[in-house]
Amino acid sequence: MPAKDRYHDNVKNALIKDGWTITDDPFHLKWGKRDMYVDLGAEKLIAAEKEGQQIAVEIKTFRSVSDMTALEHALGQYLAYRSVMIRTNPARSRPLSRCSG
Repeated sequence: MPAKDRYHDNVKNALIKDGWTITDDPFHLKWGKRDMYVDLGAEKLIAAEKEGQQIAVEIKTFRSVSDMTALEHALGQYLAYRSVMIRTNPARSRPLSRCSG
């Protein structure tokens, strides 16, 4: 399992404070023989008559020598995770319809 990002606990606590329930820490994805770990999985009930929203949260700190290299790495990770989630966990692969905050 990968190491937690330096802001992992801060993001987790912010999600909990906003009403999200942390379902996975980390959120495990499997594709064939490959294992991937998104930092957090969370869900939030919108209302009693609606289905709950589910999200996966990947936390990144850009601390490398090159911000562009860090961005390229983060984007590659996002695309890989999203591709697997579309196939294995489609409820978490849809973009949120609105952001709170």
